[in-house]
Amino acid sequence: MTVSRAARGPHSALDPEWFRRPRPVPEPRLRLVCFPHAGGAASFFRDWPRWLPADVELAAVCYPGREDRIGLPAVEVMDELADRIAEALVPALDRPLAFFGHSMGASVAHEVAMRIERRHGRVLRRLVVSSRSAPSRLRPSGLSRASDEVLVRDVQELGGTFSAALDHPDLRELLLPTIRADYRLIDDYRPAEPSPRIAVPVTALLGDRDPHVGEADMRAWAEVTEGDFGLRVLPGDHFYLLEQAPSLVTELGRLLTSG
Repeated sequence: MTVSRAARGPHSALDPEWFRRPRPVPEPRLRLVCFPHAGGAASFFRDWPRWLPADVELAAVCYPGREDRIGLPAVEVMDELADRIAEALVPALDRPLAFFGHSMGASVAHEVAMRIERRHGRVLRRLVVSSRSAPSRLRPSGLSRASDEVLVRDVQELGGTFSAALDHPDLRELLLPTIRADYRLIDDYRPAEPSPRIAVPVTALLGDRDPHVGEADMRAWAEVTEGDFGLRVLPGDHFYLLEQAPSLVTELGRLLTSG
């Protein structure tokens, strides 16, 4: 597999197999690492650098099994995925880091944040979790073992950029194995009880019409941090951030660079 020169960028400290940088920044003040949702890909965040401060570099995680890594098997075990991403991030610890995780990506980001803090003593600037229940409120859905029709119905109910593609048989055949693998990772994930507290401050974001995640589910993220916690409920469904990206990312940039 090859990765484009633009994706690698100059003097990248980030593993180009795992991270895509839509706008490389040679000497970033901070790196914002973004973790996609189930079935999602790094390109979900490709427009975000337009609304971030010029000295903040966005690095989107490219999970195996999608986009230019589509020939690789998707990782179906949370510990394996979090371990591999945390290891790939080690060279990037020369700069402050913040994480943003949407849906499944919120759980992955949390697990990676715990590893970075526990193994390397580095505390993130902030962990931002979106549209995903806190570890103490997660319950397996069983959808990873459901029929294709049931799984597709759930994906389309949530919406997002690829849900309409599942109406096309050829695209469904291409996308569904990776989506099912991600749902299996979610179904089989068993967070530690109680979840170890980390020092990083946490911000939780939720759409007010999310069909699967409620305000109490997001507020429980306060249990994972010894730092400050904040919850913001925004207009929209599970993918509220699609319509609100310009204002949301601008505000996120201010939050991460203030102080």
